[in-house]
Formats: sequence, C-alpha cells, structure tokens
Amino acid sequence: MATENLETIVQTLSELKVTDLAKLKKMLEEEWDVTAAAPAAVAVVAPAAGGDAPVAESTDFEVTLAEAPADKKIGVIKVVREVTGLGLKEAKEVVEGAPRVIKETCPKAEADEIVKKVEAAGAKATLKGL
Repeated sequence: MATENLETIVQTLSELKVTDLAKLKKMLEEEWDVTAAAPAAVAVVAPAAGGDAPVAESTDFEVTLAEAPADKKIGVIKVVREVTGLGLKEAKEVVEGAPRVIKETCPKAEADEIVKKVEAAGAKATLKGL
C-alpha cells in the first residue's frame, strides 16, 4: 500500500510545471523549517524556449554497441565480456548482433569509460540518457 502511495506522489510531481515545483519547494521549506540548500535536492532545469515540459539532465545512461568491424571483433568481444560479465558465446552474439545494448543503466562516468574501451577496441558505441 505504501509503495502505491509513493508511486502516485512521484507521478503527480512528474506532471508539475517548474514554477509549481518551485512553489512546492518553498512551501515544504516553510512547513518543515528546513532549507533545500543542495542543488540536487530539487533537480529542476529551465524549460527550452517555447516548451512547457521541464528538461532534466540524465543521471543514468544506456550504452549501445553500434557497430564492430569484422577485423576488430576479437578485441571488441573481450571488452564486451569485461563490461557485461557475459560468457564468450554470449559476448560474441552481442558483437555480431550489433547494434545491441551492452549496459542498460549506469552513471555517466562509467558509461564514458565503457565507450572509451569499446572505441579503443575499434568499435563504435553510443550513449543514451535515461
């Protein structure tokens, strides 16, 4: 029951406009006699020109193996195994089936490191913010 309530609250907050979120922040500060000093406490970014929806910077990223040249396949398979923990057969299937997601969710620093490793092995990888 508590989880349903939390999901409802999250859904409601997701639908609020930036100005309403700012008002809510101020009301909560006054009600609880606290200050939301850390900028991460309420992650709100000004909307793009002409848009009503708030734009938030992604904190989690998905890494996709875009393509792997045939002559670099062995090195790419090694990197995919290292990053995913897959066995040799499964990693080979991922590389041969590119484009394929190799890491579904990870922080920006880890995603950048994975992309560097994949590119160093001779393949191409892409990041997608979640």
